[in-house]
Amino acid sequence: MGKECHTLLRGGSSESKKYNHGFSSCEMEALTCICEAILPPLPLNSLEISHGENEEEACSEKALKYFQEVSGSQNHVPDETAERLRKWVFLEAVILVRVILILFSTRIGSLLLCGNLCFKRERPFISRFSELSIENREKVIQGWMKHWFLTPIRLAFVLIKAAFLFVFLSQVDENSENAAWEAIKYQPDSSMENLSKDETDRPLQRGVIETFDTNEEGLIKSLELKGLQVTKDPREQLYKIECDVVIVGSGSGGGVAAGVLASSGLKVVVLEKGNYFHKNDYSSLEGPSIDQLYEQGGIYPTNDGKVMIIAASTVGGGSAINWSACIKTPDSILQEWAEKNKIPLFGSPQYLSAMDKVCERICVTDKCAQEGFQNQVLRKGCENLGLKVESVPQNSSEHHYCGSCGYGCRKGDKKGTDTTWLVDAVDNGAVIITGCEAERFLFENNQQGRTKRKKCIGVLGRFSMHENITKRIRINAKVTISSCGSLLTPPLLISSGLRNKHIGRNLHLHPVLMAWGYFPEYNSKIKGRVYEGGILTSMHKVMSEDNKERAVLEASALGPGQFAALSPWESGTDIKNRLLKYSRTAHLITIIRDKGSGNIRTKGRVSYNLDQQDKENIQAGLRQALKIFVAAGATEVGTHRSDGQRIKCEGKTEKEIEEFIEMVIANPGPQSMVKQWTIYGSAHQMGSCRMGITEKEGAVDENGETWEAEGLFVCDGSVLPSAVGVNPMITIEATSYCLSMKIVDILLKKGNMAV
Repeated sequence: MGKECHTLLRGGSSESKKYNHGFSSCEMEALTCICEAILPPLPLNSLEISHGENEEEACSEKALKYFQEVSGSQNHVPDETAERLRKWVFLEAVILVRVILILFSTRIGSLLLCGNLCFKRERPFISRFSELSIENREKVIQGWMKHWFLTPIRLAFVLIKAAFLFVFLSQVDENSENAAWEAIKYQPDSSMENLSKDETDRPLQRGVIETFDTNEEGLIKSLELKGLQVTKDPREQLYKIECDVVIVGSGSGGGVAAGVLASSGLKVVVLEKGNYFHKNDYSSLEGPSIDQLYEQGGIYPTNDGKVMIIAASTVGGGSAINWSACIKTPDSILQEWAEKNKIPLFGSPQYLSAMDKVCERICVTDKCAQEGFQNQVLRKGCENLGLKVESVPQNSSEHHYCGSCGYGCRKGDKKGTDTTWLVDAVDNGAVIITGCEAERFLFENNQQGRTKRKKCIGVLGRFSMHENITKRIRINAKVTISSCGSLLTPPLLISSGLRNKHIGRNLHLHPVLMAWGYFPEYNSKIKGRVYEGGILTSMHKVMSEDNKERAVLEASALGPGQFAALSPWESGTDIKNRLLKYSRTAHLITIIRDKGSGNIRTKGRVSYNLDQQDKENIQAGLRQALKIFVAAGATEVGTHRSDGQRIKCEGKTEKEIEEFIEMVIANPGPQSMVKQWTIYGSAHQMGSCRMGITEKEGAVDENGETWEAEGLFVCDGSVLPSAVGVNPMITIEATSYCLSMKIVDILLKKGNMAV
């Protein structure tokens, strides 16, 4: 790992940082005033403080005093917020935010957006937003949230609020600390003391070329030392190399493909636009880790802002930062894909065998020695209600107790493709080029093909070398595989000239909503804190009256920044009180197998629509989650609905709590024409280049090969015919394993590899 990326993962002070957000001083003044209104300094004794049973559970008066007095205008937070907005959201949303900030910097604009609160007795009679008191600014924001006809302003505020609160709770200083953490009882395991002292070898290092940390001479030498012949084309300013197989992406699909194909004797090159991190590189720090390990720095919103998507961008892809859940493809799904979609693979013994081989390679176990706080809550609530709880197999040991695997597993216990399949690939001569983004696939006329006019001959990629010098690389190969995932494979295929109508369509997201329950330390028999222990070790299936599965309930991983960003905002006092409860607020996500679907044809542009049945299923899941929290002993429960929907359980009758739960609905997004709404999330993307028995049914054939171009395959979650309904890692890896074995057979038949 190069020193630069290691430093970024560990964070650092903002004091000397240069900001490139492009916001003007007037815009920044307005943004700063909004941040201060969202999180204002509060008067003494305005916070609700629960007292723990011992000194370890309590925080110091100094920490509480700081948290009470701190405001959103301090510590460079507004500038960091502007940077985060530029990274997270698409151009139109940034323009919307900036237009509103510009209006706030004028008196007329402030009057239009703030109403009569801007009037004052003395000249010039109208105040700008920045001249209003914090109390009046708060009232203005509260007004936006209640009126559906202000949806553009509401959307802008939601984006600002999410980015700002995330930054405030996740930024760290040069000591990897945040002054607010003590008050909310959060302490990440970010020390270097627990790292292995005797294991300096990074398992992929001998096969990795990190482009950001090399120069032209070093790049050529590294490629040649790894068995690749390099030629430089000065006219086109690119490097050319030859190999048997080039794979774009290194996650659950690409990592498995690389391992299988390299082990078959093929020379494999993997292109990965993210960087390579090993357990000793990880820091458990939410802000820097999400920024470096996730696509677009952590959040990938749909075009209408109704769904916030998270996806990985690092060597190992989603398998490096997921929550370790290893659930095999349900039998009902395999039957549907084999019979309804007419794809024999999913009804074959080969697929069942592939799932077993995948589970064996990534060391899956269904044992868990000790569950963390949130999984204890789920299990206790279900048991008290007489509901079934299932243990979730993990690709880690039974003693795995890492609550920060979403930021990379520092213990090295979780077995993603970066520590399994890609290691197999490198052991068999594969080369992994990091920091290299594929631009387009390369084709030539297919002289011998009878049905496909094009033949894929490789890929063109772009990377930045030392001192930010941009270069291109052309990799010629017998077989080219796109394993970029469901969000990036379709745009890459389309920008390369493919036209099949299914490319980019049929995108499924497993949309989720969360419910929460608060368990004060002083009256709860369940010990621990929300960020401790294995993230996802148990689950509950929500069934309909006719015994059909409607939703799956699982525990989640939320750092304080994500918790704050997702929490409803009602007032400055309320959000600070919510944050004080962070460490003992359990969350359950409601996952559904979505019937609705979306489109992704251009990078970063996702459109998505929920089916009515989807909304009803997720609503049923939310209500069940709330019942489970109540049964487990929560003193307060609620959802993330925009109006702060919640109820204090103490002193309430069973009927009152039931009436509250029956009011829970699932209206999506800040742009909905409703007063109350919730932003959905997604961590599973599938189906956007689905497999079909004919080109009228899918984007690729049953071998994973594109219908239009010979030699171009897809091995990732995008080939799945529909949503899986459970965490899809095993399904993606097993599918990729089968498709990779088919590619080996195809090459053998064509005489392109030795027997």
